[in-house]
Amino acid sequence: MNPKDAVHKLSNDSARSKAPVFVLGCPRSGTTVLYHMLLSAGNFALYRAESNVFNVLQPRFGNLARKSKRNELLRNWLRSNLFDKTGLDADCLRRRIDEDCNCAGDFLRIVMEEVAKKQGVERWADCTPDHLLYIKEIKRQIPNALIVHIIRDGRDVALSYIKQGWSHPLPWDSGKELLVVGLFWEWIVRRGRTYGRQLGPDYYELRYEDLVQKPHETLAGLGEFVGQTLDYNQIQRVGIGSVSKPNSSFTSEDFHPVHRWGTKMSSEELERFEVLTGNFLQQLGYPLASGRKHRDFRAWQLRLTYRLWFSTRHWLKTTTPLGRFTAIGRMAVHASGT
Repeated sequence: MNPKDAVHKLSNDSARSKAPVFVLGCPRSGTTVLYHMLLSAGNFALYRAESNVFNVLQPRFGNLARKSKRNELLRNWLRSNLFDKTGLDADCLRRRIDEDCNCAGDFLRIVMEEVAKKQGVERWADCTPDHLLYIKEIKRQIPNALIVHIIRDGRDVALSYIKQGWSHPLPWDSGKELLVVGLFWEWIVRRGRTYGRQLGPDYYELRYEDLVQKPHETLAGLGEFVGQTLDYNQIQRVGIGSVSKPNSSFTSEDFHPVHRWGTKMSSEELERFEVLTGNFLQQLGYPLASGRKHRDFRAWQLRLTYRLWFSTRHWLKTTTPLGRFTAIGRMAVHASGT
């Protein structure tokens, strides 16, 4: 390596070691524990909340280049627990946002830079799983962002979703909750991979199963990507949040996060699930248990219906006034501190 190349590499490594990191993935895929591992590794700002900037604040408040919109955002956000958890002074933050904020990405960057500054660390991370659908917006508004996409076996994701009561099929599909979650998992993970792979070296995928079963090796690889040593032994000693207390949908006695579906799904449920999502499971390297099955008309119909429904719902939220009204409800929840 000649001296100029060495200097350039050193500069890039230095910039990478201070770049913001976005931990993204389908909900219930391990985003929280991975985020808490980063926080436990040190040099990341400690912020124990999902920012919801791109999926809630951006559609709710619109163009933040307008002072009236910035003021409206601050009136609502400063009353929420999202602000309370920053530990920041409202007046100081208001001045910075009024001077430097022109978009949702600026808002997040300013807030997290101020949190990092107050805590005496050099960088910050965000963990809002729904931001997986906003990768292009994130990179456009925060160009130095590093994207980490954690992927988990869709069968285990679906079981966790059901346990949380998060599955909401269309009214005529009552009883198909597990299948609908499987289709959502495939839809959002496919989108995240498509968007992410357009970013080249600023996008990184890892498997939840690897993180659980071989954490030293998995964190070493991730550390190279984010430009920082991620020592698993230190992470365990610090043990922030779900590192020491798993954020599981199941009880501690039932905490077997890998291959849980092997004992929790009936043979009929497993077969129906794999008929719908088997191709994608195999693409990701997850072997099927029930064998490859041909889809019948009902399976094709269900896939088509929900792929269209998920895409339409996301389009309505991001490009029409519906996004504003949807986000109003989300902000009301955050403002109440629940």
